[in-house]
Amino acid sequence: MAFNHYAKIKRILEHEDNNWYIKRIDEPTYAINFKGEKIDFEYYYRIYRSNGEPIKYCKFQQIEQLARILNVSVGSLPIVEM
Repeated sequence: MAFNHYAKIKRILEHEDNNWYIKRIDEPTYAINFKGEKIDFEYYYRIYRSNGEPIKYCKFQQIEQLARILNVSVGSLPIVEM
């Protein structure tokens, strides 16, 4: 079975209170896909607890993937502007 980072985020969030939020961080980053290819992104997202503490392992690049794994729309995700 292949590792799915978004499924891991979902499992982590199931143990958090519901007051977490997402920030888009406009700094370059990259991800390596299942084929071993490097994909560059101009930004990334990070999930934080309500007290402002980043949640470990909850950094990701594709908001649509997170919405899909959480079974919600992108518009319903708690994304805040920096």
